[in-house]
Amino acid sequence: MRLYDWKNKYLNQLILSKDNGFPKAITGIRRCGKSYLLKEIYKDYLIKSGINDDAILILELDDDKNRKICDSEINFLTNNK
Repeated sequence: MRLYDWKNKYLNQLILSKDNGFPKAITGIRRCGKSYLLKEIYKDYLIKSGINDDAILILELDDDKNRKICDSEINFLTNNK
């Protein structure tokens, strides 16, 4: 599968589930493009479709600086964004 096909396939799945009320999470092997898909491609789509950049929350739970964030704080952040 060419890179273009890969990006379109998963971007379309994200677009179809955009308004379902759930946070978006992508799983896969290391270095396969999960972060690129969400932080670059999908974020760019959201901004181009009229979503304000300030309304997009990117929370990397594997980052040490976010280690102390608990479920209740995540709920607060996502419900008040």
